Amino acid sequence: MGTLLKTTIVGLLLALLGERIMNLCHRARIFAEVNPVELPNCQLLKGLESGSEDIDVLPNGLAFLSTGLKFPGVVSFTPDKPGEILLLDLNDGSLNASPLRLSEGFDAASFNPHGISLYTDEKDGSVYLFVVNHPQLQSIIEIFKFEQEENTLVHLKSVRHKLLNSVNDIVAVGPESFYATNDYYFSNLNMKFVEFLLGLSWTGIVYYSPGDVRHVATGFYSGNGMAISNDRKYIYAVDLTSHTLNVFEKHKDWSLTPVKSVKVNMLLDNLSVDPDTGDIWTAGHPNLFKVFVYNPEDLPGSEVVRVQNIHSDNPIVTTVYANNGSVIQGGSCASVYKGQLLVGTVFHRAMHCQLE
Repeated sequence: MGTLLKTTIVGLLLALLGERIMNLCHRARIFAEVNPVELPNCQLLKGLESGSEDIDVLPNGLAFLSTGLKFPGVVSFTPDKPGEILLLDLNDGSLNASPLRLSEGFDAASFNPHGISLYTDEKDGSVYLFVVNHPQLQSIIEIFKFEQEENTLVHLKSVRHKLLNSVNDIVAVGPESFYATNDYYFSNLNMKFVEFLLGLSWTGIVYYSPGDVRHVATGFYSGNGMAISNDRKYIYAVDLTSHTLNVFEKHKDWSLTPVKSVKVNMLLDNLSVDPDTGDIWTAGHPNLFKVFVYNPEDLPGSEVVRVQNIHSDNPIVTTVYANNGSVIQGGSCASVYKGQLLVGTVFHRAMHCQLE
């Protein structure tokens, strides 16, 4: 091979690598800084030091928080403590979140909860909690039944499937069925990084029921938070590194049809829907690099965003809160209940604010 041809090939490869790195920087927003937006009447929850990665709230004001997530590359302030599901009564002004007991036979020592979703059976009012669990970096969906009088989660089932190889979040749609996002196609950490570097849009949404498992949406760079509309006709799902909130129409056969995609100028994480207004609430990361390369001198910030009128031609996207990490680090979720706002984080604290 001639010298000129070799030089040309090397030059093209370097140019491609440079373009991929710049693309990665854009998708991770590694140069972004926080423009602070304050909220009055906020306080950190008591006794919570190991994150509150996802939050889901029942109509009666009982909030469930997943805490203690251990994730490669992400700092943990309680590395030797198993994950837990905490319960917080938003009708109780004390704001004390307490751990729920896990039923006997479930391996609580390796519990590593990530995304969660509640489902209430219309027939008998039973409440089920679906949890994305990562013991030894696996992806398993754990299904529990909530027994309020005993303050217990009774473990019913563990779901494993080859299409659920790298699950981030879920939306429960039945006692044994759900939608789930895979954040990457590969489960191997090195291959995940290659996938991220190359900007491969290989992930999406999987529908699972005991007799039916299939992809129902594809083309995501990194699937993340999910929610379902109040009328249960639409599924909302985040593509983390494309900075988009995606709307899908849900059909009777559980297939999804893309409706629209809304750009949001941050790395959105988990989603929740206001039970009264239908507004979508999310928290996320101004700068993903700071989450994975933790520096106490340059803390990862948090942003909370509300999206109003998502189904209109002109959705309204509002930054409700933004902090540079001095109060709350690595924001990952935001949920509202009767004028109260709960903000959770990947590995830090949780914050409660009065909006009214």
